Amino acid sequence: MEKQKIKIGLVPKLIIGIILGILIGMYLPEWVGRLIVTASSLFSMFLKFVIPMMILAFVTMGIADLTQGAGKLLGITAAISYASTLIAGSVSFFVANSLFMSFMDPEALERIAKTAGISVAPYLSLSVTPILDTLAAVLLAFILGLCMSTMRGKEIGNTLYDFMKDFSAIINKVLHTIIVPFLPLYICGTFIDMTRSGKTFAILGILWKVFIIVIIMHLLYLVFAFFVAGGISKKNPLMLLKNQIPGYTTAVGTQSSAATIPVNLECAKADGISEEIRNFVVPLCANIHMAGSMITITACATAVCMMNGLPISINTVVPFIATLGIAMVASPGAPGGSIMTALPFLYMVGLGTEELQAIMIALYITQDSFGTACNVSGDNAIGLIVDAIYKKWIKE
Repeated sequence: MEKQKIKIGLVPKLIIGIILGILIGMYLPEWVGRLIVTASSLFSMFLKFVIPMMILAFVTMGIADLTQGAGKLLGITAAISYASTLIAGSVSFFVANSLFMSFMDPEALERIAKTAGISVAPYLSLSVTPILDTLAAVLLAFILGLCMSTMRGKEIGNTLYDFMKDFSAIINKVLHTIIVPFLPLYICGTFIDMTRSGKTFAILGILWKVFIIVIIMHLLYLVFAFFVAGGISKKNPLMLLKNQIPGYTTAVGTQSSAATIPVNLECAKADGISEEIRNFVVPLCANIHMAGSMITITACATAVCMMNGLPISINTVVPFIATLGIAMVASPGAPGGSIMTALPFLYMVGLGTEELQAIMIALYITQDSFGTACNVSGDNAIGLIVDAIYKKWIKE
């Protein structure tokens, strides 16, 4: 009688990767950590190369398959995503402005800022320029998808559609045979780097109250988002939250919205979102919906301003959030991408000096994984709303 092989699911693998990363970073020699970080770095390079093609393939086919109302759904999805990002950032400011001053410690931000720029160097580092950057891939996907949706069978044939369909199948194969299996290694390398450089525990030991409040805001946002989505789609919000756990966990480890797309698509499938909608909304929102990142950036900016005696108010925060909500479209694909995108706009809230921006980077990156998890989880809440709109008002 053959022994049945025990299959370990993705979530346990991700947890194992996180634990191993922390333990290796704490107890094993540096050269061991550098070997794993090197492998993780090479995987990251490959991931960055594939991500634009993944966005191009999935978003194009998602839009192209929406033969009715594709333009309307694109506008609806973008509008909901942008509104969600604006609301999340505004609420984050009000909470931070009300709570942070009561426990802020000037020495805390000074100590955590010292971790900025400290990392484990890989033995080998390669750089491969992607065929397209993220924003170009999104724009090209809009053009191709919308044109194929409206012109196919009328003004053009099926040649381009068939090519993109085959291209999408190839990218899907790459995702499931290379990217998803190696995600735990990528996560392990990330946590080795964070642990050895002091980032993993610095925020918990120094600014743990800020850290906890930001995470609570992320979780409350998700509860609110899925209750709204559940009400509109007439589905159990608690079950929807449960279905999202694999996507949330993956995002915590990878710190990348785009890298979590394959897992998030499976979560959307479990939610009962139709295939054409999930293939359209999930990759699209991975690039345009940044509610979690906005919560983190706004809260961190408020904290840094308070610690340095800089004035900050709703009058300065709202233009900052509105601008950043658009600029961060180009940020997914790499850990810390949102704060790097935000740097040119930090002057709007008084954080224009290199010293203050270094503090912002250190604060943000220690919480980036949770912000990213909030981003991608919120994507499926938007997917449920868009799917309900599509079925009720567009498809019929």
